[in-house]
Amino acid sequence: MTTHATGTRDQWLAARLELLAAEKAFTRRGDELARQRQALPWVRVERAYRFDTERGAVSLPDLFEGRSQLLVYHFMFGPDYKAGCPSCSAVADSFNGSVAHLAEHDVTLTAVSRAPIDKLLGYKRRMGWSFPWASSGDSDFNFDFNVSFTEMQQRDGEIEYNYHRGRHAMDAEPAPEPVRQFAATCGTDAKTYARDRPGLSAFVLEDGVVYHTYSTYARGVDAIWGMYALLDRAPLGRNETGVWWKRHDEYAQR
Repeated sequence: MTTHATGTRDQWLAARLELLAAEKAFTRRGDELARQRQALPWVRVERAYRFDTERGAVSLPDLFEGRSQLLVYHFMFGPDYKAGCPSCSAVADSFNGSVAHLAEHDVTLTAVSRAPIDKLLGYKRRMGWSFPWASSGDSDFNFDFNVSFTEMQQRDGEIEYNYHRGRHAMDAEPAPEPVRQFAATCGTDAKTYARDRPGLSAFVLEDGVVYHTYSTYARGVDAIWGMYALLDRAPLGRNETGVWWKRHDEYAQR
């Protein structure tokens, strides 16, 4: 016997129409947020960053691949990781299908991590991904965009992440269980794992100049985490009691 509310079709329809009005208001609010996002002032990128890619060393303008817009997913894969973060891996699973559509609309999507390029490419092959991935290990790119931090910053509680300076949930002592769990799956310890964080940054290339236009972090990444948009529409929703997801090749066959 179900413990959830049940009713007639007419009762369901009345409740659904009430929800529809709320969903439409939410959609309109989302449209307005998109306009606000696009109205942010552009900040000229003054530093000359270098990245290692499958095709060799490149600059930040090179990452645009001839297009005018660039989306960078800050993928948690530090130099000492043995494998990429499971959460970032779940986010990135949806990238392959989006890359061609974005490219047609003058947008390049790439992942950037601090791990050496050979390690990134090996993991990319394991996951069956085709989207571009660059290593920023030899530059300050990750540090400048507040997704990587030094041991000293971590120790002193001087991490600036998600527009907040200080200690964050990932820096708690002792480390939260999900952080320890994910660190172990990445072949490292909790502190090392937590020195890299997820995020998404946007850039535009105009008249040969690169501008930073937008960055989002932490739960701001939920919007591009495909499985959650689907789960939010499933009968039981996210239905989470803890960390349940894994890399897609680690699930038992069902």
